Amino acid sequence: MKRKENQRADMNITGRTRLLALFGSPVKHSGSPAMYNYSFERLGLDYVYVAIDVGREGLKEAVSAARLYNMRGFNLTMPCKNDVMSYIDELSPEARLIGAVNTVVNENGRLIGYNTDGTGFVKNLEAHNITVKNKKIVVTGAGGAATSIVVQLALDGAREICIFNKKSESFKRMLETIERIKKEVPDTVINIYDILDETKYTETIKQADIFVNATVAGMKPLENESVIKDISAFHKNLVVADVVYNPIETRLLKEAGNAGCICIDGKGMLLWQGVYAFKLYTGKDMPVEEVRSKFF
Repeated sequence: MKRKENQRADMNITGRTRLLALFGSPVKHSGSPAMYNYSFERLGLDYVYVAIDVGREGLKEAVSAARLYNMRGFNLTMPCKNDVMSYIDELSPEARLIGAVNTVVNENGRLIGYNTDGTGFVKNLEAHNITVKNKKIVVTGAGGAATSIVVQLALDGAREICIFNKKSESFKRMLETIERIKKEVPDTVINIYDILDETKYTETIKQADIFVNATVAGMKPLENESVIKDISAFHKNLVVADVVYNPIETRLLKEAGNAGCICIDGKGMLLWQGVYAFKLYTGKDMPVEEVRSKFF
């Protein structure tokens, strides 16, 4: 996200201004205050958004302060997304399944936790005229981003989800998530496989409608890496989506594009998860195209 300094130097804070914040550590680099405050000003909304450096040890007090000050809500980044679940009152269906929260909304003193990452991913696909309903989707990765995406894909009606990851602690946690998803969304077929089974991996991608990289492979300084080693897996009708946004065109997307795939970079996921959170906070639509041009 592009940084814009002093975006609201002339903002008018009143006795009625509602406070929103980003909790996490570190947060000095975050572009969220500029994006949100620009949108508030553009729509004439009496809110202000700030970034507050809070680690795990101070999170409980920060949430208590949010209640005390009647904040409209707050976003969470690392390392607070999991721990905050113990300090709030209610979880949305996707947050409960994912086991992490990145957005909390104060509804008359009741703090409700959401996870907008998966929705941001799906909305980014929809912005490119791609739907997930009744699709077979391969997801590489089993960390936080992958979990958010897998849950939302299931909730939004994917026919089959095939997850590939190394057998590790995150693999085991994903198995537990899959069991929770199956209880909530029994119509979606969902399985996880060892990514070291290269034949299974390649053949499954060849049969897929959508392929998702939800790992850091391809992100600087790993820009020479790709999660797909055998490029014969690519086919013309395959949609290839990457959560990595630095660089915008990863090695995966470049090779997929050369093979005729439809390629979607990770920048839009950042935008659309913010758009969804903005709607939860304000009930209004963020001026998406203006925000995209100024901050992305």
